[in-house]
Amino acid sequence: RTIGDRIGEAKASGNLGNTLKILGQFDEAVVCCQRHLDISREQGDKVGEARALYNIGNVYHAKGKHLSWNTAQDPGYLPQEVKDTLQKASEYYERNLSLVKELGDRAAQGRAYGNLGNTQYLLGNFSEAIAFHKERLAIAKEFGDKAAERRAYSNLGNAHIFLGSFHVSADYYKKTLQLSRQLKDQAVEAQACYSLGNTCTLLQDYEKAIEYHLRHLVIAQELGDR
Repeated sequence: RTIGDRIGEAKASGNLGNTLKILGQFDEAVVCCQRHLDISREQGDKVGEARALYNIGNVYHAKGKHLSWNTAQDPGYLPQEVKDTLQKASEYYERNLSLVKELGDRAAQGRAYGNLGNTQYLLGNFSEAIAFHKERLAIAKEFGDKAAERRAYSNLGNAHIFLGSFHVSADYYKKTLQLSRQLKDQAVEAQACYSLGNTCTLLQDYEKAIEYHLRHLVIAQELGDR
């Protein structure tokens, strides 16, 4: 501020917002991120504006998740305050998405789609969540980003469960399992086995369910995860 560096001030405000978000001070975080947004617009800094929109979405997303932990209900069955907060997150992600499309930033589009999928899932809009996660998946494949691809498969599996498409879920969870082994991520492999065990139970394939749950158990013991 002293040297009149507006872009520097905008970035610093954004960093403050992100830090306050991590500290759980969501309302203060929004104020700082909004300052980042306002200055970026004033300076005609499209990249800064896109980043600020994304950051504000993240603050509302984190706040919504934080509020919903206290209710511990299934996606879609949320108190009005939580719904409103997640809806705001979604709106900022949408605005970010249209701007990064304009800027031709595919990686940023991928991030926006993933977060839109997650917010719509929490809101109980499972078909919308699936559409967004499919977009996320396509971009992850485009970039050869295996970790993002793995997350997309997992999210697609979760959303299909709520639509009662258990066979489709099982297919996505199998892809998640395959990738977690490729990535040598045992915790995620265990999680995929757990999801597959539950899905096989819903499909009444109890033999397979036992196999997956045993695998989950073995990994949990290996990791010393009580």
